[in-house]
Amino acid sequence: MSSAHILVVDDEPDIRDLVKEILEDENYEVSTAENGAAAREARRARRPDLILLDIWMPDIDGISLLKEWAEGDGLPCPVIMMSGHGTVETAVEATRLGAWDFIEKPLSMAKLLLTLERALEADKLRRENAGLKRHARPVTEPVGRSETVQKLKAQAQRIAQHEAPVLISGEPGTGKEIYARYVHAHSPRRGGPFVDVGVGSIARENSALELFGSEEGERLHYGRLEQASGGTLFLDELADMAPETQAKLAGALENGSFLRLGGREPVHLNVRVIAATHRDLESEVAAGRFREDLYYHLNVLPIRLPPLREHCEDVPDLLSFYVNHFVDQESLPYRNFTMAARNRLRNYGWPGNIRELKNLVQRLLILGGAEEITLEEVESAISHTTPGRQRDISQIPLDLPLREAREQFERAYLLQQFKECDGNVARLAEKVGMERTNLYRKLRALGIDPKRTPEDE
Repeated sequence: MSSAHILVVDDEPDIRDLVKEILEDENYEVSTAENGAAAREARRARRPDLILLDIWMPDIDGISLLKEWAEGDGLPCPVIMMSGHGTVETAVEATRLGAWDFIEKPLSMAKLLLTLERALEADKLRRENAGLKRHARPVTEPVGRSETVQKLKAQAQRIAQHEAPVLISGEPGTGKEIYARYVHAHSPRRGGPFVDVGVGSIARENSALELFGSEEGERLHYGRLEQASGGTLFLDELADMAPETQAKLAGALENGSFLRLGGREPVHLNVRVIAATHRDLESEVAAGRFREDLYYHLNVLPIRLPPLREHCEDVPDLLSFYVNHFVDQESLPYRNFTMAARNRLRNYGWPGNIRELKNLVQRLLILGGAEEITLEEVESAISHTTPGRQRDISQIPLDLPLREAREQFERAYLLQQFKECDGNVARLAEKVGMERTNLYRKLRALGIDPKRTPEDE
């Protein structure tokens, strides 16, 4: 497991060396800097997980340096201030700028280690909570008792023990992110971050910035590759990556390092990459839409996820799991599927796979009132979600106000085009002739989630 990287900034060599020695004894990785200029260079060379920052230094005071780092993207990690001449006003100013804590010299090493441990743990919880709020998806283990799922879990556990890149393929909704998180949770990197990037949700012109970060003077923006340092980077919808970003990522994987946009010095790569796609990447390579070298860099340890219809014996367990999930997570009323309803869903084709099942359960819990979910209720629900049965444009009532009719037309039109583009936003933007950023705004305004498949809508 990768250890946290601590940057110690202090102009007194004895203190720097002592703190470095003690922290290394506690299995932390430590870099040191004797002044503000060296601290800037150390931050540029490698993103720290925590900074110990002295107040008084010969070239710049710690408060000014803290303020400089807090501008733009905000502090990249917890900062603990140290001073032998601190005042209440200084401590208040440091806290206002985002410092985690303020420790007086002479240092109590027991207090320093405890403060450092709490700061790192709080930062980890903050990142995890941000991820859960963003995705509302705290599922960490694949659900099912079938032979298919048991073999996949065993394969994922074996793969987890190695550092090589993983490529997860399968139809939309088969649970690719769940398996990526499962691999991470069973790997030596499980103590590090799991950073997920929905490639299709990033505007192509911003994808390199998002992944690799940037340098502009003394301002640093750490990209997702550095945010995932010591852990796992999950690239979902891989085939949507812009060609120039594909080239840069292939170079990073080949060399083990990369340059930030505008950067001068290479940054060491310390992540395990797991990528996912629902498209046939070999066909994409043959068609010239995906780089062959990047494909071979990522397709070292492949995992293919079968559609739900190929292991339909797991449907009852999945139904029970998601009922309990929504009862616990969203306080929805508990409802039980009748045996007839369960049998019907077990024999249903599930074109949207596990994601469709999850959405169906949520809809039935929200809209139904009785304690039992009946066969008739299930038939009605799946008839409205089966592709091809959604409202078409000709069914929009003509007695609506113009604005409402236009919105219904735009929603039906874009859903149909989205389906014909296989849920690919980049292709949809090209097909309907809209700039991608404006298309995202339009989709969200119409209640269409660009990360979900058209069948889910």
